[in-house]
Amino acid sequence: MTDNQETPDAEDATPSRSTTLPPPPPLRPPCERLSCHKTSVCSRSYFVVVMVFFHVYIINVIALLFYVHYNSGQDDANRSRDAPTGNHQQRPESGRPPSKPEFLRDVSLTRIEGIRVGHVQKVSLVPGKVHEMRTLSLKPLLFEIPEFLSEDECRVVMQLAQLKGLMESQLMVQDGQEELAKELNLSPDEIFNLLDINQDGELQLHEILTHSRVRDGIWLTPENLREIYAGLKADKDGNGLLSLEEFRLLSNDAFQRFLMQQGVKRSQLVRNSRHTWLYQGKGAHQVLQDIKERVTRLTRLPPSLVDLSEPLQVVRYDEGGHYHAHHDSGPVYPETACTHTRLAANTSTPFETSCRYITVLFYLNSVEGGGETAFPVADNRTYDEVSLIQNDVDLLDTRRNCNKSNLRVKPSKGTAVFWYNYLSDGRGWVGEQDEYALHGGCVVTHGTKWVANKWINIDPDYQRQARYQQLVSQQPEDEEDEEGLTLNPDIQSSDIHEDL
Repeated sequence: MTDNQETPDAEDATPSRSTTLPPPPPLRPPCERLSCHKTSVCSRSYFVVVMVFFHVYIINVIALLFYVHYNSGQDDANRSRDAPTGNHQQRPESGRPPSKPEFLRDVSLTRIEGIRVGHVQKVSLVPGKVHEMRTLSLKPLLFEIPEFLSEDECRVVMQLAQLKGLMESQLMVQDGQEELAKELNLSPDEIFNLLDINQDGELQLHEILTHSRVRDGIWLTPENLREIYAGLKADKDGNGLLSLEEFRLLSNDAFQRFLMQQGVKRSQLVRNSRHTWLYQGKGAHQVLQDIKERVTRLTRLPPSLVDLSEPLQVVRYDEGGHYHAHHDSGPVYPETACTHTRLAANTSTPFETSCRYITVLFYLNSVEGGGETAFPVADNRTYDEVSLIQNDVDLLDTRRNCNKSNLRVKPSKGTAVFWYNYLSDGRGWVGEQDEYALHGGCVVTHGTKWVANKWINIDPDYQRQARYQQLVSQQPEDEEDEEGLTLNPDIQSSDIHEDL
């Protein structure tokens, strides 16, 4: 930029071009005036140029800082994302190792939408075939897929189960109950308070029934309980309720001793069936491996989670067989550990529950009579545990009241039904237990019923699930699983499951 361009006055432009000849003396005063004006213009121009360069410099510095900061954040994120999930241990700047490894929440569980009851979705589970998946209920989220298994596959699974041998699904006395009672060391008053669900100071029939079924595995009816009260002379006033004073007179094993003396029939057990477990990992029968892969496609979960879940359970119900209403999974509290992740629980709590995120049930044959899978409270507006037993009508009793269930699925060979036992936590992981997933097997009135169960085990505690996977994984630390969960699919344990 030149001075004559900055000067708007035309008269000022002429002297500025005469730079080689000195001006005559008489013109010095005007020149001095002109020199003063030119100096002012030069100073203003210099100031403008300096300020422009200064602002450009500041802008460049700010841009550079943003660039460095952004790239550093991206590099940190990339390093965290690229590192194997099993080794996402946060290292504090102090250099001291943390007490527990912390794992980043970089895995989300796909959850299928039910849309509405009766909605049909097309799913591709095997090459060259499209299955139809129909929504049966929204509470719980329950689906039905006809022809999930072929007739030959059903036959092979039943034959393999028979070849391995089936065992009784439930024994008369539950192992470990007395040891657990001693370990907890609860007084009669404390036990009474735990049983008194509505905290009214008296034990109703349904409160005692619920306890006896969980503790002893014996399915007592209200009539049975009144007989026991009379035999033990427990209900002094005969009102069908137990006060704290009456309860204190009973020993911990009073009920069980009385039942053992009277004799217990198989029909009085919570479940009456025989079952076995079939391994589905490498080296297993091809049909069993195919079923596992099909379940993975159906549930849309990482294969690693399916691989580390329970083996396939095959169950046979003879005529008269049943399974009273129950939950496949229990609620997980801070003092409760999941059975399959107990190795990584870092706790000595005696309370464990099966954490089965999804249940996939296969019907291996069509039943001549009865044997439906009942969901007593499916799609109820509300859930109230106390109201399940009212006026001697027990909705949990699948021998007497299956016809009162809101939903019943009739067994049909090759059909699969699956449902979620837990809600979502809203962040892509396992949330609270879905109480509407209560279900049972109606009594088989004619013929035999064969079913198979595939459970997907996931701990609602993400850190515990990740620690468990790290413990059982034999992959090198620098390897990364494509699904974001580092696992070894070859590892299967026969003791990670628990019958409910």
